Amino acid sequence: MKLKLTLTAAAIALSCAAAFAQDATPELEFTVVKENPITSIKDQHRSGTCWCFSAISFIESEILRTKGLEVDLSEMFVVGKSYHDRAIKYVRLDGHLNLAAGSSFGDVLHVIKDYGIVPNSEMPGLNYGTEKPEHYEMDAAIKGFTDAINARPNKTLTPAWTKALDGIVAAYLGEYPTEFTVDGKTYTPESYRDFLGINYDDYVNLSSFAHQPWYEPFVVEVCDNWRWDTAYNLPINELMEVMENAVMKGYTVAWGSDVSEKGFTRNGTAVIVEEQKAKGSDMEHWTGKVENKQDDAKKIDDFVVTDEMRLEGYNNKTTTDDHGMHIYGIAKDQNGELYYMVKNSWGESGKYKGIWYASEDFVSYKTLNIVVHKDALPKHIAKKLGIK
Repeated sequence: MKLKLTLTAAAIALSCAAAFAQDATPELEFTVVKENPITSIKDQHRSGTCWCFSAISFIESEILRTKGLEVDLSEMFVVGKSYHDRAIKYVRLDGHLNLAAGSSFGDVLHVIKDYGIVPNSEMPGLNYGTEKPEHYEMDAAIKGFTDAINARPNKTLTPAWTKALDGIVAAYLGEYPTEFTVDGKTYTPESYRDFLGINYDDYVNLSSFAHQPWYEPFVVEVCDNWRWDTAYNLPINELMEVMENAVMKGYTVAWGSDVSEKGFTRNGTAVIVEEQKAKGSDMEHWTGKVENKQDDAKKIDDFVVTDEMRLEGYNNKTTTDDHGMHIYGIAKDQNGELYYMVKNSWGESGKYKGIWYASEDFVSYKTLNIVVHKDALPKHIAKKLGIK
């Protein structure tokens, strides 16, 4: 129902809105405590590929850390190979698997391990005529084709179906490079991976949910984890210790989080606010259109996160695996509260041009999983996990 306001009523409403805004979260001022190198901000645009953009950004920072090289790696090389592997598993399981745009950090590491990697210039993946990723049609084409294969009258398969699948991917993303030249040297995807020093076994997947034994690996039960990768399970205080230790020692963190919260704003901050839960681009999907944003919700200070609270959110689906991002630094606000500096993949959006500041309590409450280099683990935690 729509209400017709008189001029006086409208003025009262505006006055109340102004009063509420004054009571809302004050303007935050951040001072950097530790900032590790990252590559340039990218834009996943109208594609569900945050998992790939964030994990590739994480790997690029690892290369900066270990080799001092700034590289721009191809997200779409990984997306295409991921779809290939996923569709094969989808058919093997007669469609009882998630076949959609979303995936996981581990998927990126698997693809690089199995197929290598190429520079973005060799496979930008924009064969369909736009300047930024728009994957609705490709996603629908792959899903429709693979569902048709699953619905075949006789249950045998020919060798042609995977070639047809790869043909769909190639039509949208381009052919996979087999050889290319970087700084005068010729590489294959595999030799370029080896030159960059990307080693699958160097990385550790961590999560924190109390329905599974602590310090043991478990399969993270979300649809996007279609490879059924495991994560080591840490109490939340120790998971947060890992993250802070990593950043302060010069490492970065691939961060999977729930961002469908009112406190995760379009304007570059993520905090716990009084009321949780708030299409087009990926940003609009999670935070709403500009005119519907709710950046003035009142922030809760001294919010205490427990393992029981996190499990409740996981069980009742108020904490889900919405979005992958890349943590690279730590800052403090004017009150001394700690925030993680987060590189997003929504282009140079928001007040901080593509960077978000996520409060420590938000990260503690809404983290699904992280990936870090194993050397970033505090020694006493690595020992508990049996990681050397």
